Amino acid sequence: MKLGWAQICRLGLVQMCLGAIVVLTTSTLNRLMVVELALPAVLPGALVALHYGIQITRPNWGFRSDTKGNRTPFIIGGMATLALGAFLAALGVVVIEDAAQAGLILSIVAYALIGLGVGASGTSLLALLATATEPHRRAAAATITWLMMIFGIAVTAFTVGHFLEPYSPGLLLDIVGIVTLGAVAVTILAIWGIERSVIAEREASPAAFRHGMAEIWAEPRARAFTFFVFLSMTAYFMQELILEPYAGLVFGLTPGQSTQLSGAQNGGVFFGMLLVGVAATGLRIGSLRAWVVAGCLGPAVSLLAIAALGQMAVGLIVPAVVALGVFNGMFAVAAIGSMMALAGQGREAREGTRMGLWGAAQALAAGFGGLAGAAGVDLLRFWADAPTAYGLVFTFEAGLFLLCAMIALWVIEPRRGGRAAPSETFAIPGE
Repeated sequence: MKLGWAQICRLGLVQMCLGAIVVLTTSTLNRLMVVELALPAVLPGALVALHYGIQITRPNWGFRSDTKGNRTPFIIGGMATLALGAFLAALGVVVIEDAAQAGLILSIVAYALIGLGVGASGTSLLALLATATEPHRRAAAATITWLMMIFGIAVTAFTVGHFLEPYSPGLLLDIVGIVTLGAVAVTILAIWGIERSVIAEREASPAAFRHGMAEIWAEPRARAFTFFVFLSMTAYFMQELILEPYAGLVFGLTPGQSTQLSGAQNGGVFFGMLLVGVAATGLRIGSLRAWVVAGCLGPAVSLLAIAALGQMAVGLIVPAVVALGVFNGMFAVAAIGSMMALAGQGREAREGTRMGLWGAAQALAAGFGGLAGAAGVDLLRFWADAPTAYGLVFTFEAGLFLLCAMIALWVIEPRRGGRAAPSETFAIPGE
């Protein structure tokens, strides 16, 4: 047996819980450190970069779940580790105000746990989807689970933003505790019994991890996809740590309002993913390359608009951020469809390892992009005011998206006839 639609949606609940916890650390806690505590933006940037850097272990988690033959313990254990890390991260924000050194040490431990939890749970979940889903359903399964993740991010951001007013440290801990405990409970209920009910041919030979990685890296398509993921995700995540502080410093948004802005952005991502999922997979409109290129050009224009609004002091930040989210969602769903299809190609019983490799590339790029954006703002503010410093970083990010669009035209091979198909994959020109 393979996964049915109801089981795919249950796995989507797990992905939703992952997004709900992570958004607290990348948006709410980041904003509190920069604005309320007046800490340098590079500090939360470095912490988030740490949690992404820890995710270099993703290939190892994928390989372990390939060889152990049971991914469920990795999914539940990873979610519990993520929940603990997120609560400790919130506690670190509270402690750092009165005891900077103790709060910083606590935050470092917390973000390391967050990285381990996301790596173990997220990689094993995607590997289970790739191995236990019918090939013709993989793209749709990826779209469903990612839409549910974005839904979880958006709902959490809006809800937390509402209940966090007026802000207090005690209220922050209460809210984060409820979200994290709820996510673990939902994960256990959602994943329980699914793996035993499907036949996912995932018994891998007991080769050493290094040998298994060498096998995957020798596959040209997997290698090309890894490079593209790293560059595009660097552009994708560069604004993640600076957008909310920008909204607070330049447009005067409160903590609750800036958290809701993050929710609006992720609502746009949700709509963009749904749009491409229906148009490309259901209606077969446009090639995969066209959607990916549009998903690169759109954010470039949106980021330039966000930078210009700060210079002109025009309060249209919300629609500009929503537009950015829509185009980011368009890009993400096209890349996810390719990832799901590619995971099942090449050497058998290595789906988890491939997912881990691409997840590590995405995580490293996200950490690098987020840290580069935050550090760039801090450096530029020595010479420029806040609107100019943030605007220059947004403009640089827009240029990086334009570069990704050109690379996509070279790397991605469109399906003849102008129709997108779930099985379309990244190809090496001339291969």
